[in-house]
Amino acid sequence: MTDIAPSRSVLWNRTAPLALAVVLVTIALDQLHKWWMLSVYDIEAKGRVTVAPFLDLVYVKNIGISYSLFNQESMGGQYLLVAFAVIASLGLWLWLNWSNGSRMMALSLGLIIGGALGNAIDRLRLGGVADFFSFHAYGFHWYVFNIADVAIVAGVIGLLYESFRGESH
Repeated sequence: MTDIAPSRSVLWNRTAPLALAVVLVTIALDQLHKWWMLSVYDIEAKGRVTVAPFLDLVYVKNIGISYSLFNQESMGGQYLLVAFAVIASLGLWLWLNWSNGSRMMALSLGLIIGGALGNAIDRLRLGGVADFFSFHAYGFHWYVFNIADVAIVAGVIGLLYESFRGESH
């Protein structure tokens, strides 16, 4: 008698539908906000807009990665960063589905993948990532960021939370 184990897919598991939904919602919210800021609100023409004593809206096109590292002025460089985002997203997707992780892991990786792909879309459309939110306080200015960046950071926080929670859940 042959023992047949259930097949394990590296592309789809029980948490994949949740992760995919989070990816799609993240991309949609990010791209809709960027479209509205650039096309409807026309932030580029307005320049810096003060929203609160600690928050300004401003348009910055980031041609690098976080904190403008590895600036890539050419479209070839932007394509390289898009390829990196796609490969990293695929790796995260495979990790999620191979590990058969929790709902928290699916949510977190969905946020990271959605954010990475949202910024990759900007690179293809705009030649860089559109950033708008500028937090500042007491002379310190945080980097300018967007909704995709918030999703990535929230996803990383979720993964850290999950890692500290351990396997006893």
